[in-house]
Formats: sequence, C-alpha cells, structure tokens
Amino acid sequence: MPRNVYFSQAVKSEQHLYEDLIIESLGIYGQDVYYIPRTIVNRDSVLNDDPASTFDDAYLMEMYIDNPEGFDGAGDLYSKFGLDIKDEATFIVSRRRWDDKVGTFSDNVENPRPMEGDLIFLPMTNNFFEISFVEDEQPFYQLSNLPVYTMKCSLFEYNDEDFETGIVDIDDNVSQVGYQLPIDVTISGGTHFEVGEIVRQTVDSSVTPNVIVFGEVQQRTKSSDILSKIWVSNIGTTGSNLAKTFTQGGTITGDTSTYSGTIAKVYSDLTDTTGTSWSTDEQAQNIEFEIDADGFIDFSEANPFGDPSETY
Repeated sequence: MPRNVYFSQAVKSEQHLYEDLIIESLGIYGQDVYYIPRTIVNRDSVLNDDPASTFDDAYLMEMYIDNPEGFDGAGDLYSKFGLDIKDEATFIVSRRRWDDKVGTFSDNVENPRPMEGDLIFLPMTNNFFEISFVEDEQPFYQLSNLPVYTMKCSLFEYNDEDFETGIVDIDDNVSQVGYQLPIDVTISGGTHFEVGEIVRQTVDSSVTPNVIVFGEVQQRTKSSDILSKIWVSNIGTTGSNLAKTFTQGGTITGDTSTYSGTIAKVYSDLTDTTGTSWSTDEQAQNIEFEIDADGFIDFSEANPFGDPSETY
C-alpha cells in the first residue's frame, strides 16, 4: 500500500520553521566561533598531500559544542617529545547559516560544504580545531530535510601555515604558539614558572634602557624540584633590538609568579641535544640546508633516509 499522498513530510513552511528553531537554539546555547577555510596553495598530486596551506579568511558564526562535560579525546599526555594534548570536539552548525556566511564565498561551486582540513577557532578557550570528518546526515532527514552539519574536530597542530585572516585575535594567537623556544631552567625552592605568564631576562644592564628579552610560557614540564623545562613563544625585546633571544647562564624572572631561575640551556635548531653545533658535511653540497636538516635527517651516511643493508 503506497503512502498517503495527502500527508507530506516535505512542506517548505514546516522545514523553514524547523530550521528557524534550530538557528534560534544555536544562538541561545551555542558559542561564537570563527570558521577558517583552508586554501590549498600547492597540492602534491602524487602523494595527495598539501605541503603549503594558507588561512586568509575567518567567518564569525554561532555553533553548538556537543561536549557538555569537556573535550573528548585522549586528553593531556606526556610523551618523549613533551606534553601532547589530544583534545577533540564536535561542533554543530546550521546549514542555512553556514551557506549564508561561508558557502557563498566557497571555491567548491558544485557542492559547497564544510571541508575536512578547515579550522574552527574557539575564542572561549583560544584553541584551533581542525575538521577531521563532516557528518551531513544527522539527524537523519527530519521533515525530509538535513538542517545541520556535525563536524568532528581535533586540536589543530600548527605546521608553518600562513595566517592572514585580518582578525587580530586569530593572527596574534598563531604568532604566539607558532614558534616555541625550549629552555632548561634551574630554580630554587620548587618555585616553578606558571603556564601563561611572561618571563623576562635582562641581557645587558649596562645600557639605558636595559636590553630585556621577554616571552610567554606556553608549556612547562618539571623533572625535579629544582629543574624544569619551559617552552617560550611570542619572544620580543625592549630597550634595543640587539638581543634576539634568551641566553644561557642568565637569570630569568616571571611577571606573575615573581619567581626567578637560571637558564641552564637554550635549545636551537642549529645545535643537537647537547648544545653542540651540527658538523658540516661537504658531500651534502649545501651547507646551510645540511646544518638545519641534521636535526631530523641523518646526512652522515651515504643514504640520509636510511638503508637496512647498513649497520648504524
């Protein structure tokens, strides 16, 4: 028996009312976020990779965070590379709102929709989330309609992408966390620096005003009561532009905690884990590249990418 033709689930007025109620609910219970589309600059068609991406637009809209008890994922983990944060979140946005705000300007003319790889910036926590999967059929055809996008996201890991959105909060946030300088610090009395505070080092007190290097602590790990490692970003100088970074052996002081310590070691891309400069290899034929690349590729062997027939 066919369905009763006098009752329809695809009445436009009912669909629009349903969408209006969703948009109103998102405006009440949601959060203001920025949707940041990814612009692919140079796609590798062989490896299907994008070695260079830019983010040059940001669209403010309301989204609901479907994580009432906090972020999902594995949370904060300690690994051999330091603190690894594996937060995940699910964002829900109205299709109509996304189409009006972003879809109109989308490069995907055939089927504009949120794309995997795009970013969502959450001002509430100052975090970037990268879209890993977009569910576009949930809830499943309510009133024969699909009113929302559900986006599964994970915490974004910065990888030298260019951010030129024009939104100060976004561009400044990236500049702060994009580059982090690892520093070993020796302190006394267990008074370790706090994450988020500004630390300063007076490099040259003989000039007026002093040459002071400062930066913001992004991460911190404690190896003992008197030893800790901090990652400092947004590094700048006051008094002069002669000092570019922190120097080993000097005293470093925190603005918030007022704690002080001695810089035991400043890590650099041009040195190994012992602080020794990388040795040059004439066979590399490019000294500058070889020095920088020694941090992650072994150019001391004939085959820098490894050869199972050789013994290292």
